[in-house]
Amino acid sequence: MKLQMYTDQDIDAAVAAGAISPEAAAELRNFIARRAAAPAADEEHFRLLTGFNDIFVAIALLLMLTAAGWLGGQTDASGGGLLVALLSWGLAEYFTRRRRMALPSILLLLGFVGGVFFAAAGRVASSDLLFGTDMGYPLAGCAALAAGAAWLHWRRFMVPITVAAGAGAAILTAAALLLALVPPLRLHGGMPLMLAGGLAAFTLAMWWDTSDPTRTTRRSDVAFWLHLAAAPLIVHPIFSMLGVIDGGSGEAVAAGIALLVYLVLALVALAVDRRALLVSALAYVFYAISALLEAAGTPGATEAMAALVIGSALLLLSAFWQRARRPVLALLPAAIQARLPPLAAPSGARLRR
Repeated sequence: MKLQMYTDQDIDAAVAAGAISPEAAAELRNFIARRAAAPAADEEHFRLLTGFNDIFVAIALLLMLTAAGWLGGQTDASGGGLLVALLSWGLAEYFTRRRRMALPSILLLLGFVGGVFFAAAGRVASSDLLFGTDMGYPLAGCAALAAGAAWLHWRRFMVPITVAAGAGAAILTAAALLLALVPPLRLHGGMPLMLAGGLAAFTLAMWWDTSDPTRTTRRSDVAFWLHLAAAPLIVHPIFSMLGVIDGGSGEAVAAGIALLVYLVLALVALAVDRRALLVSALAYVFYAISALLEAAGTPGATEAMAALVIGSALLLLSAFWQRARRPVLALLPAAIQARLPPLAAPSGARLRR
């Protein structure tokens, strides 16, 4: 089926020729305007599959790379990772650069960056020169190599998830160096470092997001994966430091604070129109609501009731996402609103010419 594109001049000509009425032409223009006013950001589109062949090829790639990693590892400690990295790059020349297959491209990117990291780690593990030294420095070196590999892969193939993989490797590099340089951080600094890394990834995600507020280019896909990487790095340390994970005598109080934190995360998610923060915190919120129900002496299966509460709330939020965004955006300065995704027009709205 051939796709036809019609301009305003074509519509005016059709009206003049009597092919369509002026009212029908106005309705057509209103319909097109409504579609343009409802940004793709509302659905957070990102490309994962171009067809079932993506799944077919992805399964074959997983089998091939797994076998290559095992066989390469039989000859040398770094052989498995090196062979996986080389194969991943070579296969990406066809499946990513020529075929533009989404899911295989993601797997090949992870195979290349992960292969470089494990090849370097294997070399470090088999080296007698590093015996007895602080492993923070070798870990930082391996992560830095992985970050460099992600940069090279981005320059060649520009797969959106590559930036998130490189950011994750860079965060690991910085964290390993800080833990090696400042030994006291090893006792209680792990979670704050993870939170700092998550905030850095979130800031980078917002930099990509604000450069494409209507989410019509590849930059939006890059931001999506960065948000997906940043969310657990932000959520896990926050709830861990609140004591939600460990429990204890103050479990109910910690659970209440956790719900307030989740509310703040929900407001941030609504403002930036990204749902990753909400999804990453679901397990912690489930635990917190269950703890509150138990503390309140609610009889019956508290887990099922917690799941019902969370599921109902998320469904309502999904159904009224744009309406919920409106008051949140209204609280922000106009300069910030201009850099965030616009609100979608109500489905029944009639736009003027």
